Amino acid sequence: MADIVDGSVISSGSGGSSVRELKDIEKLFAAMTKNRASDLHLKAGLRPVFRISTALHEVGNKILTDDDIRRMMYEIMSDKQQDRYETIMDCDFAYSLEGCGRFRINVFHDRGCCATAVRRVNAEIPSFEELHLPDGIRKVPEYRQGMIILAGPTGQGKSTTLASILQFVNETRKVHIITIEDPIEYLFRDSKSFINQREIGIDVPDFQSALKHIVRQNPDVILVGEMRDHVSFEAGLMAAETGHLVFGTIHASGAAQTIGRILDLFPSERHEQIRQLLVFNLRSIVVQKLLPSCKEGVRMVPAVEILFCTPPVTKLIRDREDKKIMDVIRGGEEEGMQDFNQSLVKLINQGLVSKKVALQYSPNPEQLKMNLQGIYLGDDHKILG
Repeated sequence: MADIVDGSVISSGSGGSSVRELKDIEKLFAAMTKNRASDLHLKAGLRPVFRISTALHEVGNKILTDDDIRRMMYEIMSDKQQDRYETIMDCDFAYSLEGCGRFRINVFHDRGCCATAVRRVNAEIPSFEELHLPDGIRKVPEYRQGMIILAGPTGQGKSTTLASILQFVNETRKVHIITIEDPIEYLFRDSKSFINQREIGIDVPDFQSALKHIVRQNPDVILVGEMRDHVSFEAGLMAAETGHLVFGTIHASGAAQTIGRILDLFPSERHEQIRQLLVFNLRSIVVQKLLPSCKEGVRMVPAVEILFCTPPVTKLIRDREDKKIMDVIRGGEEEGMQDFNQSLVKLINQGLVSKKVALQYSPNPEQLKMNLQGIYLGDDHKILG
């Protein structure tokens, strides 16, 4: 165990306690942890910059020079990492500081000077309740096999929701979990499960290399991270088909649109084959948007669309009638499904989001106004049960 006290790290073990003065960059890491900063930026001509709750703040009094930043970085970089930086002017690596956690670091050139971007890896994983996720999300980690997709734009909390789902699995099931991430954003501690986390650029060169060998590593649950191309998505589908539970993320605006987004990763002549693979292996699609909250002490809350692949849904996917999936979602509340407007109605009723904000973020504000009156219409304008 270790504690940070007055610029020193105090470690205790069976042989007693030892005290070590923190390096200058470690002092900044300790300050990041204390102030809950997500990122640190170092640039010649500026003071250090923290990102705290999405806002940037300059800290300290010292204006940094190129030599200052290079010295701080070289104190924690290996000879191999220094050589890489000097050769290609860019280097990714990770650094752990007892009492503070783990930091992902990118050192790069900026107008001929050394610059640095640091991401603090979170060790505290929020629960479903802390994230204000809907009850339907609890069905997601109950699956033992198949593919779960989290969709949504960048910066909408997909990684945090995935971490919460995996932590639920970690705490409730005795399984082997492997994650492939770029970058690692949350550090898991083994609970009932045991977990291997592999970071692109540090533990493995790329997603393709990691996915090529992952099944040989005997996982039960796999987190693929962002599925950016047909290679990564097909590898995830193949892992799901061979009995694994696979989680991945993709950029899409809604559950029904996610099907089309997946197909767009592949050439048109393969679309029918991919549809069949989805019919047999897709289990759920969760789409998320972050909204500003009106509740004191809560900054952002997720509006969440949830689709479960029930027999009617798989039939629609097989028959290429993706547009009708929204009707099934709206009528599937008993199965834990909901569309964005149904999610917004619940957030309003829970006092988490104002009606004004909900209407601003709704994909269909007029429909939301009817939903708030208890009226739900299908795409054919018939009232749903």
